[in-house]
Amino acid sequence: MFLKFNAPLDPGFKPMAVVYRDFEAAVAAEGGQPLTIGLERNDGLVSTYTVSVFKDGIGHDEENHEFVERLVKTLLWTRGGYKIIVAGSKLIADKIKADYSVGGYRDFDRDFMSGVYEADFEVVHVPFEQAPTDKESAAPVGRHLDGYRIGFDAGGSDRKVSAVVEGEAVYSEEVVWFPKLQNDPQYHYDGIMDAMKTAASKMPRVDGIGVSTAGVVIGNRIMTSSLFLKVKNENPEAFNKVVKSIYTDIAKELGNVPIEVANDGDITALAGAMDLDDNNVLGVAMGTSEAGGYVDGNGNITGWLNELAFVPADYNKDAMVDEWSGDYGCGVKYFSQDSVIKLAPAAGIELDEKASPAEKLKVVQKLMAEGDERAAKIYETIGVYFGYAVAYYALFYDIKHVLLMGRVSSGEGGSILHKTAQKVLAGEFPELAEKITIHLPDESSRRVGQSIAAASLPNIK
Repeated sequence: MFLKFNAPLDPGFKPMAVVYRDFEAAVAAEGGQPLTIGLERNDGLVSTYTVSVFKDGIGHDEENHEFVERLVKTLLWTRGGYKIIVAGSKLIADKIKADYSVGGYRDFDRDFMSGVYEADFEVVHVPFEQAPTDKESAAPVGRHLDGYRIGFDAGGSDRKVSAVVEGEAVYSEEVVWFPKLQNDPQYHYDGIMDAMKTAASKMPRVDGIGVSTAGVVIGNRIMTSSLFLKVKNENPEAFNKVVKSIYTDIAKELGNVPIEVANDGDITALAGAMDLDDNNVLGVAMGTSEAGGYVDGNGNITGWLNELAFVPADYNKDAMVDEWSGDYGCGVKYFSQDSVIKLAPAAGIELDEKASPAEKLKVVQKLMAEGDERAAKIYETIGVYFGYAVAYYALFYDIKHVLLMGRVSSGEGGSILHKTAQKVLAGEFPELAEKITIHLPDESSRRVGQSIAAASLPNIK
């Protein structure tokens, strides 16, 4: 594999976009066969993707499997679904079915999706001629600016809240908290309620509440979320009883205030669409994890999962493994505070093992502010990662704008990350660079923009 831009601190990096490009070129040169991947999710909705693969039995079977396995993983976490339909090669379909069987390589993904969609997970094969077709659904989101509103953004390291009056934030605050370490949902409930009451005290009344939260949200309910992972794992009864309805219950306690809850990635995209006054926006928030969201060409959200944290970024099988999913090379280790932490030793920066991830990130950010070249190399490496990742995301989303948010993109380090990603996109994928612009909002928007955009969610008229 030849790269025009190598990751300074990660010489083994194999970007998915280049792997995809090289694979398709090799198939075209030899002659291949079409393969359609279909994913069925709630309400009978279906997303499909068609790709060319090598013909079966001519020496490329394992290469086909490795490539398609990463493609299925990508589609599963960008689109979502509990049923994978492989149309074409039965050989490939059988291998994917084994991957997603109980105890298989992708057992985590199978179990996760089954829980989210509350349905048994399955992989089925059909002939290519019987390939499924798209059945999508999109809906308008947010952009309501009237009245007195609260916008709340629940992150893994801090929570942000804004009091918003007629579209203007009259008060904003950030409070450090540690939701991932708590197995008692009362900790979460008290923290969220305190933020809501603080924002409410800055206005004469509250007409609506909008919430941006990590995790999968269906009908304002939290189906799963890294913020409440310890509750779910150690106290599942409390998760079902308290966490799933935590936001709507708080809204009731505040006086039955109208509330809308959305995934933080979609709010990132919404914030960008509102700021840019345009659509086809992919939002990426680099914080405790990597949050993704998308606003399509009509200004709608798609109902896709958009969990970019679990989308492959690196084809290198020796890449760092995510502790939660047990998979290698996924976005969470490339576009979050975990990425900064994993690259620190290679940069020659020693971090206190006893410090929290947020504290470790602050150490690197402080070094960056002081002009430390070692810290700069970390952000340059993440910038290379991201430039290639944008090209890969463009295979699955129609993108005009990419919006960078989250605390990893703060400060001078964020500027280096941004400039490097733009350089990679322009140098390696000039056809995409003509179409896609990567935006880095100003410091204020980066840090509280999501809570303000969240405030626009409920329609209070």
